[in-house]
Amino acid sequence: MRPPTPTEQAVDDPRRVRLASLLSHEHPLYRLAEAIDWARFDVEFGVLYAEEVGRPGLPMRLMVGLHYLKYLFDESDESVVEKYVENPYWQFFCGRTYFEHELPCHPTSLVKWRRRLGAQGVEKLLTETLSTAKREQALRESEIKRVHVDTTVQEKAAAFPTDARLYHKARRALVRAAKAAGIDLRQTYVRLGQRTLARQGRYAHARQMRRARRETKRLRQYLGRVIRDIRRKCPQPAPAFQLLLERSERIFKQQRHDSPKLYSVHAPEVECIAKGKAHRPYEFGCKVAVVTTAKTNWVVGISAVHENPYDGATLSPALKQVERTTEVRPEAAFVDRGFKGATHHPEGVAVYVSGRKRLQRTLKALLRRRAAIEPVIGHLKGEHKMERNHLLGQEGDRINALLTGCGFNLRKLCRFFRAAASLQPA
Repeated sequence: MRPPTPTEQAVDDPRRVRLASLLSHEHPLYRLAEAIDWARFDVEFGVLYAEEVGRPGLPMRLMVGLHYLKYLFDESDESVVEKYVENPYWQFFCGRTYFEHELPCHPTSLVKWRRRLGAQGVEKLLTETLSTAKREQALRESEIKRVHVDTTVQEKAAAFPTDARLYHKARRALVRAAKAAGIDLRQTYVRLGQRTLARQGRYAHARQMRRARRETKRLRQYLGRVIRDIRRKCPQPAPAFQLLLERSERIFKQQRHDSPKLYSVHAPEVECIAKGKAHRPYEFGCKVAVVTTAKTNWVVGISAVHENPYDGATLSPALKQVERTTEVRPEAAFVDRGFKGATHHPEGVAVYVSGRKRLQRTLKALLRRRAAIEPVIGHLKGEHKMERNHLLGQEGDRINALLTGCGFNLRKLCRFFRAAASLQPA
């Protein structure tokens, strides 16, 4: 059912003191709460709810505000709900009139709300952060015409996929599913599997690779026996069980040079990406294209891309996203050498690749400044939850990437309001 509008949920209580009269009006979160156009979310997302059917949804500003706070302060679904009760500024930011002493919602409500919106709906949250920056004159439209574009890796919350670990996890998942389905297995290898995995890890750490390979082979044998036993006793499993069996068989059969390989039982969308880093040759997740303004480093576009495409192939979709979120078409894009290849460059946009010679002094300085996107990516990973993505599936990858961009822009807005407050006379 459609959530109540702010006018429907406002109830005056003369016995209680309003948050607005208790809080500092110069606090960055207070000013940010006043600057954001919350009403647009009721219009944009109201169509996703049924009319007069089911339980009324949670207030739209509450759900949007909790997601903004989660990615602004690098919190989890559980911690952002718990800290909401302790912080009056967070409650005012989420549209509360009086201080509340109870949790605003169950943490799983955030999960269900994200699924309802999808990546296309979450992109509108990024659009509003940029619209707010333009309304407050923190971002000028002329700055969006020159952008930096780069790609990075958003790692998934999955353990490093060694063969031994994959065999062990696939067998363990099958044993749990068989037990839930009431299948009596001939042998589960619970104790043997755990002991063999520990031995394999010790041998590999000691560089006794022949012994380590022997233990890996045993783990593979245990997985194969469990798969065959389940196939004999359950020829037609349930769809979810069938999907798990297919993934386990794929792990059992895949060889070293197969492509694409399965790197996780619970997250089959994980890809192996090599970015040429000496300290981390391989990363497991998905590629993310990031677009920032050349002068002030606002994140004007960010999207997760699957199937590990060539960097240059992500340029056109990234610039189209910038046009959607800002209603401004970039005129120049500054990229690194991974974007070589004029066949991938969009029409009407001048693309400058690092190392290009014979440029004007102004363009040469702008091309040198292209490296400014690297610390932005570092902040996205270190402070806004892109380092390790816990959301489910490819849609979760896209949603997490978009919300990290929201968190980064909101932090820039908070710094802008703090600087403005410090310049005001006492």
